[in-house]
Amino acid sequence: MYDVVKVINEKLLRHDMRFSKAPIVIGGMAMEYYGIRKAGADIDLIIHDSDYQLLAEKFPGKRKDIWGDLGIVIDPFEIWRSIMLFDYDFFSQGAISHDGILVMSLEKLLFSRVCASGIKSEQTKSKYEVDLELIEKHYYEIYRNKEFTTNAETNFAAYNENGGVIYGGNY
Repeated sequence: MYDVVKVINEKLLRHDMRFSKAPIVIGGMAMEYYGIRKAGADIDLIIHDSDYQLLAEKFPGKRKDIWGDLGIVIDPFEIWRSIMLFDYDFFSQGAISHDGILVMSLEKLLFSRVCASGIKSEQTKSKYEVDLELIEKHYYEIYRNKEFTTNAETNFAAYNENGGVIYGGNY
């Protein structure tokens, strides 16, 4: 978790990038931060619009526009002012702060993956569907009540016989 923040901070420093508001880690690096899967090579961030405007002015040839989401691509970074037209203020809600960086909340990460899974590209869609399955597994492993899960597992045979429902059991 902290390794992700350390890597990002080192790369931001190496590229002499500073922002007036803490950048928000999204995408694969957020997935890695939460221990869901390893990140790819790129680092996706969301920055405040005022920081984006300064960066866009400094690097006009590095701008990228995906359906109105404006970003700057400076290897290894993809730095966005919005994702799906949701801005910094939206993604900063519930974000976790570490060493001058925010990591999007797990709930916002799930939300972003659900929205992205609707993208029509089959290559991209399958990537986000896999991420959703990994997030689901993460929730099951971390947040499910272990005692309830153990109890339910003792009744699997009965559940399978009755379409998942047992009426009148001894509980």
